[in-house]
Amino acid sequence: MSTGVRAAADARRRHDRTITAATVAAPGQPVRVAVALALAGAVSAVAIGLSGCASSGAAAESNGAAPPGGARRAVSGAADALVRAGSSRVTTSMRMASGGTWLTITGTGGFDYARREGELVLELPKDAAGAEEHKPITELLTPGALYMKDRGAGVPAGKWVRVDTTRLPDGNLVTGGATEPLAAAELLRGAQQVAFVGEETRAGVKVRHYRGTADIARAAQAAPAADRAPLRAAAEGFTVTMVPFDAWLDEAGRLRELSQRFTFSASAGTQGDTQGGTRGTQDGTPGSGQTPGRNVTVVSTTRYDHFGTPVSVIMPRPADIWTGKIVSAQPG
Repeated sequence: MSTGVRAAADARRRHDRTITAATVAAPGQPVRVAVALALAGAVSAVAIGLSGCASSGAAAESNGAAPPGGARRAVSGAADALVRAGSSRVTTSMRMASGGTWLTITGTGGFDYARREGELVLELPKDAAGAEEHKPITELLTPGALYMKDRGAGVPAGKWVRVDTTRLPDGNLVTGGATEPLAAAELLRGAQQVAFVGEETRAGVKVRHYRGTADIARAAQAAPAADRAPLRAAAEGFTVTMVPFDAWLDEAGRLRELSQRFTFSASAGTQGDTQGGTRGTQDGTPGSGQTPGRNVTVVSTTRYDHFGTPVSVIMPRPADIWTGKIVSAQPG
């Protein structure tokens, strides 16, 4: 481990604080990840030092043993391997920094890759003042729509909120508080500069560790027709469209763990902001014309296991879907 990576890891251990709960972005507040912005009041621009993702490609290549082009082919085919596997259990975490404190949203559930649907239960952080806790939020992930139960913000307990994900400028990569498991893998179709790091073990399974960056626009071009629209939206929505990643694949080419770093603008305003403005650099620093300290970086990690486990998604009845007013939390 290099000195810089070791320092980042030490800093993360000193400051990391997993909180047990969050608000999920309201339908009118995409990509902002109201999960953290509303709770923190204001989120400073941060370049999250994800151990591994930000290290130099040259250093990683020196440890690589994969044949030329083999590393990129391996990760770009990860989504197809998941579809062949059928389904799996998944656990997720989404981390962002605010005022030197790490806010973490965790999730557990399952996903059916053939039907492109699944269910997650998210454990969320407290409000900014730390005085109010939220119940876990249940999410149903379906093609074109995200359903959230017990999301708070004026929605009656037990009611569901439906979000049209085709209108989200991040392609639902961060809005829901967890990256949709198949979308995370589809993003790897745009993988570039991929290096084979080495063989490791994850949850008792031998895996091959790859590191690189993924171009969201290239991923959209290479994805199946049914999955292109969200990725195209994300290519326009994110401030930085090159996404650093670390991926661990098993012998069948299936993802066992995937960490991705997304960067977007935290521009002022609270109502339905999209990610316009000048693009930034890969490390999350603002580009020309962007107000310094206005980019936010989110590290999303998805873990896949128990492949073949049946996943049952029971859709809410129309009468259980809330159509009334949703009160978005306002930054303090």
